[in-house]
Amino acid sequence: MHERHTHGSQHKHRLRGALALTSSFLLVELAVALGTGSLSLLADAVHMFTDASAILLSLGAIWVAERPATATKTYGYYRVEILAALVNGVLLCVLALGILWHAWERLWAPPEVPGLPIVLAAALGLAVNLASMRLLHAGAGESLNVRGAYLEVLGDALSSGAVLVAGAVIALTGWRAADPLAAAAIGLLILPRTATLLWQAVNVLLEGVPPHLDVTEIGLAMAEMPGVRRVHDLHVWTLTSGREAMSAHVVVDAAAAGDPILRDLHVLLHARFGVDHTTIQVEREAPPLVQITAAPRPQ
Repeated sequence: MHERHTHGSQHKHRLRGALALTSSFLLVELAVALGTGSLSLLADAVHMFTDASAILLSLGAIWVAERPATATKTYGYYRVEILAALVNGVLLCVLALGILWHAWERLWAPPEVPGLPIVLAAALGLAVNLASMRLLHAGAGESLNVRGAYLEVLGDALSSGAVLVAGAVIALTGWRAADPLAAAAIGLLILPRTATLLWQAVNVLLEGVPPHLDVTEIGLAMAEMPGVRRVHDLHVWTLTSGREAMSAHVVVDAAAAGDPILRDLHVLLHARFGVDHTTIQVEREAPPLVQITAAPRPQ
């Protein structure tokens, strides 16, 4: 048995680089947040901690997904990558709700926080997030797991920008409500982005049709192949990011050769739809019954 590779495997070095950047700045931002009492900066630090955890979880999921298939796990561990993406989405939702709750409480009695340290910490955090986004951008379009980590870093970059603005407002005007408002903005930025990630992960776990594929179009294309009469029991689902599977029953002409038809169908599914893992059962159409009638008796 050999090591199995997913789309996320190609981007392990990018994930490691983003993890190193995020972890190195996390303690600095957390210390400044606790020292200044800034809720927005603390929210950004917690968000960055979630980023680091998500990236670490992504690396762990890729490592597990690369394990070879076994007699009891015939597909291997491809779905671990999707489970990791689901956990990332849930963590983001919980984080956002917690931030919104504390921001609402502080909005009515915002404490005094210094603006300049917040500005400096947020600016450095924004630079770290942009560097991490650059590392993860290439893999975000190929792996759902890497995409989850990328979305978290993107959300953290937006939240760092909000904290930067809040710190500047406090430093210039002394308006303390800018801090909880920025924290609330961070929470509102996180929630909508996680909806798509969660929907995609759940759709994979429910073995739904991949969004970029149309079952009707696939069935019609298969039915149009020479020798194929009809297609039924067609199912298309996702094993993991970028790896789709399909099964179907194909009814062919009684006199048609099954092997060439199977070969042509596999080529069609790979070239036109990008589906490589296919299971096709060939069924031969029964030949028409020959009706035999008795010859008329001579008069």
